[in-house]
Amino acid sequence: MKTFSVIDEAPTSRFHRKLLLACCGGPFLDGYVLSIIGVAMVGIKDDLQPSSAEVGLIGAASLIGIFFGATLFGALTDRIGREKMYALDLTVLVVACVGCIFVQNAWQLIALRLIIGLAIGADYPIATSLLTEFTPSRKRGFMIGLTGVSWSVGAATAYIVGALIVGATGGHQDWRIMLGTAAAMGIIVVIARRGIPESPRWLLNKGRVAEAEAVIEQIYGHKVDLTTEEPETQKGSFVDILRGGYLKRTIMCGTLYLAQITPQYAMLTFLPVILAGFSVSDTGSAGLVVETVIIALFAVGTIPALRWVETIGRRKMTIVPFAIMAMPLLVLWLVPNAPIWVVVVTFCVYAFASGGPSILEWIYPNELFPTQIRATAVGAAVGISRIGAAAGTYLLPISIDHFGIGTTMGFGALLTLVGLAVCYAWAPETAGKTLEQTSSIGTKSAAAAPLAQPARVD
Repeated sequence: MKTFSVIDEAPTSRFHRKLLLACCGGPFLDGYVLSIIGVAMVGIKDDLQPSSAEVGLIGAASLIGIFFGATLFGALTDRIGREKMYALDLTVLVVACVGCIFVQNAWQLIALRLIIGLAIGADYPIATSLLTEFTPSRKRGFMIGLTGVSWSVGAATAYIVGALIVGATGGHQDWRIMLGTAAAMGIIVVIARRGIPESPRWLLNKGRVAEAEAVIEQIYGHKVDLTTEEPETQKGSFVDILRGGYLKRTIMCGTLYLAQITPQYAMLTFLPVILAGFSVSDTGSAGLVVETVIIALFAVGTIPALRWVETIGRRKMTIVPFAIMAMPLLVLWLVPNAPIWVVVVTFCVYAFASGGPSILEWIYPNELFPTQIRATAVGAAVGISRIGAAAGTYLLPISIDHFGIGTTMGFGALLTLVGLAVCYAWAPETAGKTLEQTSSIGTKSAAAAPLAQPARVD
């Protein structure tokens, strides 16, 4: 469809920058909220005295919430629109974060973390679909990839804020304040999202032609006639992402997300515990410095990947990093008594190499499915990933107790290799193509040509 060439070929504008900032706010809050719990966990244990099962649920509750929020609200977003739910979901998150300041026992914290997860899960398909449908083709990978960067920046910021609070107070006793800091950031993002219009692609898909024309004229300053188009007004459903070639794409996107995010979430939630298992101190400023450096590298690794997904290509930037990520985990599995410097270096290599997959998990689901099921597909990919992430987060301390830290790293290595195999078989090259080309099935443009070289972006 050439209808949206005005969008696909548009230069980056002030509107795109505002939209990008607003859309990145959700993933930033996600990374922040899901990571600050790792710093706060020491104080939570001392104050609330939770059982081991409750500790696991505190870490996994938000992931469970994300599963239901993404899968349910992803499909709803395709039905009622992106703009209607754009600020509502994060408003719920802000209220729940404020509630964390007043919790008195473990079950209250678990319940609030579940609500926070529901809000975060809803935001994934809403924000990324809206950003995808407004973004020029040659900048799409970079701009969607920035949402993945913002997640990592949020995670790193959480550890920095946590370290500052611990340093200022001399301990983890103010863990409630740590959890409540996300509310202030959430308010800023909600305000930034005011004035963002509905996606013209979604409007046309629903037969609301005049509204789609008005949005295009408002944002791009061009009058377009969409009355001659035959919009695909059929309603998408969850079943559609499981039919034909889209089933393979759903499995690939879900596996990519699952294999990358499960070890990462476990590290973010229990990094001090993991490092302690390798005899790396988790107390004092030195331990916090090591933890913060490792978490920061998750964000740093995404920076070169933003350029490479456009110049080297989506496919290579999925497969090669997965192969690199498996090596450190294999080393930790096979040599659990390695010197401390080796342990730290391996974690740093893993964190940096994860940059490619961590932004492709945002790009691929948005590119590989058409407008009527795009948010549904994003929600499904997120949901698949959170099943593993929640299970991994809950089971990690149990696995360390029963199998040891080395074998636990081995489980992570095997999962990473599964992600490598599935992406090698099914990950396509989509760089430089329009959304209509990347989301089509049965065409040469959608085929997963082995390590095809994409068009270079100037």
